[in-house]
Amino acid sequence: MWDLGFTAFGGPPVHFQILHRRFVEGQGHFGAKWIDEQTYQELFAICQALPGPASTKMVFCIALMHAGFAGAVWAFLLWSLPGAAGMYALSLGVQKMPDRLPAIVYALLSGMNASTVGIIALAAVQLAEKAIKDRITRILVIFGACAGLCYNALWYFPVLIAIGGLVTFVWDVWLRQRVAKMRASYVAKRRARTEGGDAEETVASEQVPPAEQIQLERPEAVKRRLPAGNSADRILPVEEERGPSRSSERRNTEPTPAATPQAHTISIKIGLSLTALFFLSFLVVMVIRGTLPSRALAYDLFSNMYLAGTIIFGGGPVVIPLLRSYVVDPGWVSPRNFLLGLAMIQAFPGPNFNFSVYLGALTLAATRIPTIFGAVLAFVGIFTPGLVLAVGVQSIWQVVRTKAWVLSLLRGINAAAVGLVFTAVYRLWGIGYLTAESNDGKSLAEEPWWVVVAAVTYAETAWFDVPPALAIIFGAVLGVGWYGAVGS
Repeated sequence: MWDLGFTAFGGPPVHFQILHRRFVEGQGHFGAKWIDEQTYQELFAICQALPGPASTKMVFCIALMHAGFAGAVWAFLLWSLPGAAGMYALSLGVQKMPDRLPAIVYALLSGMNASTVGIIALAAVQLAEKAIKDRITRILVIFGACAGLCYNALWYFPVLIAIGGLVTFVWDVWLRQRVAKMRASYVAKRRARTEGGDAEETVASEQVPPAEQIQLERPEAVKRRLPAGNSADRILPVEEERGPSRSSERRNTEPTPAATPQAHTISIKIGLSLTALFFLSFLVVMVIRGTLPSRALAYDLFSNMYLAGTIIFGGGPVVIPLLRSYVVDPGWVSPRNFLLGLAMIQAFPGPNFNFSVYLGALTLAATRIPTIFGAVLAFVGIFTPGLVLAVGVQSIWQVVRTKAWVLSLLRGINAAAVGLVFTAVYRLWGIGYLTAESNDGKSLAEEPWWVVVAAVTYAETAWFDVPPALAIIFGAVLGVGWYGAVGS
């Protein structure tokens, strides 16, 4: 696990590929498979649906199943601390930088920012390919992206996520059957008019299965449409449509969940207790944050990070704009220093949530409190909510995993969260171009060269398997090259 903490560059999509190769395919130093494919996919769904850093929760949950709670904590530290230490060291260097940097430095950082936008855009596309399963999830991805572009508030993103889950729940449980009946009725009426026969009653009865045949309680009964040649676009369980022989063959080839060692499972009582304690602590922290007129800066830092770790869905790309409003708007961190850290975080291994370490150290730099204290406060505050909720939900997952309504909610939550990643691409695009005169950042579109850098980074990472760390370094080189060409 220690080597993963030094090699996991590139954000959640790349992290998930690394974890799959290591723990499902067994391509590690020891060649051992810790979990099977089905267990991996279920954990992936849980981690995507919960707030906080998705890849970090994945590491924690896999280690929890394999080595128990103490092993999971140790795995989390090995995964996150190398990058966190690097970001803290960066904060120490940034504190000694002059207010105005040489123009070539701004060009280098702009190249890194443009490369970061390209990598995050690729992450959005890759996540969308996993989240989009049908037309309703396509609509939700577009909805999440467009709604996120039009408005920005603390409560807004969680509400969009919840709306996505409710939409798929209503569609799968209630609306899908009615739409199928309406379409079948419409097709029957058209056939009756064109052929002169009264086919409406026959087609409707044959093509629309009754509610009990939809089998919404069984997630394994995946629905799909009949070929286009059928007169009515009905939805049938796969087992019913394929027939007993093919369905039994499919069941024999499906992976079965990995057997979780009983010594390392979390009981439902413990999981629910942890979840309840977390929400109680969150309520206390937020009440103090909203009622006390005079609070220590260290407490405000912790409460802001605790809130960010609780309400952020979609991983690192989504948390960046929120962190900017939490530390730049109050004046704790300058816009220039924020953008400097943002340009560098992609070049460090580990989760993007390690950015909080850098921001926490800079927040307390102007006080008498050691900056390491601010770094630790931010680290604990932003990572704790997601990890605690992951443990709590994992404890009850074996009970609810067969409920179709749970999978319906999960499907919509994932789709809306992926849409918000596209929102993050847009917001980072608008502040990626750094100059000495504009420390707040300008749009990359103001200089076509940065658009080229973002496009090249996207292409070389997606099509030529260039590691994200090298792609970002190459973006920095292109930024320096641009400075040499234009001389400014």
